[in-house]
Amino acid sequence: LAPVLQNQYGFALSDVDDSLCQPTKVSQTESLWFSSHLFVLQQRSQSSSHNDVNLGPSANPHARPTDFDFLAVIGKGTFGKVTTFFSAHRSNIPAVSQKNIMAERNVLLKSLKHPFLVRLHYSFQTAEKLYFVLDYVNGGELFFHLQRERCFSEPRARFYTAEVASAIGYLHSLNIVYRDLKPENILLDSQGHVVLTDFGLCKEGVEPEGTTSTFCGTPEYLAPEVLRKEPYDRTVDWWCLGTVLYEMIYSLPPFYSRDVGEMYDGILHKPLQLPPGKSDAISSLLVGLLQKDQHRRLGAIADFLEIKNHVFFTPINWDDLYHKRITPPYNPNVRGPADTQHIDPEFTREMVSGSVSRTPEFTASASASNAFNGFSFVATEDSFL
Repeated sequence: LAPVLQNQYGFALSDVDDSLCQPTKVSQTESLWFSSHLFVLQQRSQSSSHNDVNLGPSANPHARPTDFDFLAVIGKGTFGKVTTFFSAHRSNIPAVSQKNIMAERNVLLKSLKHPFLVRLHYSFQTAEKLYFVLDYVNGGELFFHLQRERCFSEPRARFYTAEVASAIGYLHSLNIVYRDLKPENILLDSQGHVVLTDFGLCKEGVEPEGTTSTFCGTPEYLAPEVLRKEPYDRTVDWWCLGTVLYEMIYSLPPFYSRDVGEMYDGILHKPLQLPPGKSDAISSLLVGLLQKDQHRRLGAIADFLEIKNHVFFTPINWDDLYHKRITPPYNPNVRGPADTQHIDPEFTREMVSGSVSRTPEFTASASASNAFNGFSFVATEDSFL
């Protein structure tokens, strides 16, 4: 376990999810190209029971990390890394990643059927690690493309915002609040469609009128009610959507400052500044989403339906959007699963830890086994086979 993660262990437990009550150790995350699809394998260094790997009828039930040669780091999640690797038994390329929250697995199970959410295909355990096998997406983070292009046109921003809003609305329909929407967690697939990933800060069980109170998120995108440490509801995600849209249009998040204290003061007290040159429709949407009073914020009454019906999205046919019948405004032109042209070199230059591919020879204690009982999972629709 990396010393930096050991140091953050207490923070991860107390501030990441208010429903956790048992200690959880953090390890490493990866992703993988398996059979004819590319997946992400998330690996957790938590003591857990040793179960045989169930990968479906045509897969090897005894698969283990040592079956793969891990090639390169391609990204980082809340508490982990994503790496690509090569299977000694396949000719395709994959990738892997790491988290510390058992709740993320439950969110992933519920998110299988939405086109703009990363899918969990299967999960399994070794004696000391828990693994997720997820879609692998190499069109690049929205953050990467924003850094390169600085800002997007309104039509392009509208397309991404609509797909993200659709995904957030779906999570809300399952009583899940996402809580960490930011460009780093929004990926583009090989065609240019959005894929929302990293459910490490999600909160389950938040009813339409319910609230939660954990202080979590990313500084630039925190809603005022979170900063005030007040109970907050689903509209926290619509604030975050507003900050991401603002950044897509104006290059920086609203109220951004290198001085975090000054930035927090702006989020709490300063009026929203909308530089000229943008349409009335997008300005209206930004004002609605970035309303400091969560009870007056767009989405406070009818949630996703309010966003969906806003005039800014008039050009969007939502049924066509959901079924990916709308051509994305940007094509990453991915040449294949090994193509990392849209991956930040900061990640790809990093060395892959040797511990990622080790398969432990010992078994876990009974108490550790009970802590993760029921973790292993195989999708009922084995579309990845």
